[in-house]
Amino acid sequence: MISSTIQNTILLVEDNPDDEALTLRALTKNNIINKVIITRDGVEALDYLFAEGKYSERDATQVPSLILLDIQLPKIDGFGVLKRLRATAHTRYIPVVILTSSSEQEDILQSYGLGANSYIRKPVDFDEFMKTIGQLGPYWLLLNQQPEQI
Repeated sequence: MISSTIQNTILLVEDNPDDEALTLRALTKNNIINKVIITRDGVEALDYLFAEGKYSERDATQVPSLILLDIQLPKIDGFGVLKRLRATAHTRYIPVVILTSSSEQEDILQSYGLGANSYIRKPVDFDEFMKTIGQLGPYWLLLNQQPEQI
């Protein structure tokens, strides 16, 4: 199956409505106007990516340019999502940025071990969060060179 990226679409996998709103606001404030798809748990994220469940009508070969993935998610945690992404050819190379409140070394090691491209701890300070998202978007969406999807 040959996949292609949905031009600069971001998949935000976040169960906390406040963090979701903050991330969307930070993207907007930093002029990152890409389409953002929001899923609120690990099962929904996987359903979206693999065109299952309520997303069964979606073309599964169209993958996002970037996934912002929280670790602490209901149903299937971020590690489970990452494991499935990296085990499947057409999602294996999607850049995944872990965006989480955890600073546990074990979480960082496990994230990278499962194939995360980056690990960012959500800053508590609003202005710092804005700066972090402001740096994240241009790098992953404009500067980063991705391989063609398989």
